[in-house]
Amino acid sequence: MPHHQVRYIHTPLSISDDELVTLLGGENSVDLVTVAQAVHWFDLPSFYALVSRLLRKPGGMLAVWCYNDIIVSPTFDPIMKRFHDSTLPYWNPNVQLVFDGYRKLSFPFESVGIGSEGKPQPLDIPKELSLDGFLGMLRSWSAVITAKDQGVDLLSEGVVKEFESAWGGSKLVRSVVYKAFMLAGKVKM
Repeated sequence: MPHHQVRYIHTPLSISDDELVTLLGGENSVDLVTVAQAVHWFDLPSFYALVSRLLRKPGGMLAVWCYNDIIVSPTFDPIMKRFHDSTLPYWNPNVQLVFDGYRKLSFPFESVGIGSEGKPQPLDIPKELSLDGFLGMLRSWSAVITAKDQGVDLLSEGVVKEFESAWGGSKLVRSVVYKAFMLAGKVKM
């Protein structure tokens, strides 16, 4: 639900940095930039330079976070580990930053107490999740898509049935925990 004090803007890819700065309110005008599950795909030097232009000084912040594991149950988790291992040959090398928990992610911002470069803040994010939601998440993984494009179905019928059995049935909604990590900082003055 939108908050009356927050302006949500989804920006097009096709505009220049200067046009983007203008669209977002100009230099030194943004209080918070957030990036969930994606900063490892960015051209980091360009992104960080743009964020540094946009963030209000002092006080504007950049927060980035990602998860690299999901905890379901002692029965389910080893199956998930085996599935995850099957995806490894199909990941883009950038995803290694996620596997490393963003510990190797360049983050040239002053810590605000929520992680710092080389020391991301661990987060446990609880969520209620159905098997369909879980499988949808797996189907969205770039490695699963890349494998499928190469003729390899990592989520074969047999794998899905194994997941369903360990989940406890397709209708069950489970409490899961995403093992995540976060960095938040402000522009160094």
